[in-house]
Amino acid sequence: KIESETSFTWQRQLRHNWDDRTKDCRIKICDTSFVYGYEYLGNGPRLVITPLTDRIYITLTQSLHLKMGGAPSGPAGTGKTETTKDLGAQLGKPVYVFNCSDQMTSVSLGNIFKGLGSSGTWGCFDEFNRIAVEVLSVVSTQFKGMLA
Repeated sequence: KIESETSFTWQRQLRHNWDDRTKDCRIKICDTSFVYGYEYLGNGPRLVITPLTDRIYITLTQSLHLKMGGAPSGPAGTGKTETTKDLGAQLGKPVYVFNCSDQMTSVSLGNIFKGLGSSGTWGCFDEFNRIAVEVLSVVSTQFKGMLA
């Protein structure tokens, strides 16, 4: 029941288009557009797209468009990690999932962030709340120093 291409029902869909001018595949959703990452991740299973999945896609892509990150939250087993991995696959970006524990230090997290930053991949940190507050404080200070 979509009557025009400016309809939000159409705009909220993740759409892949070939751009003849730049000779690149572009992924569009709402008012954002991304260049496809061309990271072949295999012919894996896809998620069932639900209204919640749509909202997470829109929220994460809007934050990425603003050069920010995202942290889906909710009860365990609701598909936050799988949705993030599926969005990464749709954008052609590899996603590495880290199961956090109280054994993680600022050095180990720093190494993870260096690897993610140098390779251009996404990181998904499961059970982030298990990391000690002192470690998170050091890491956030290091982030602020890098952004300044």
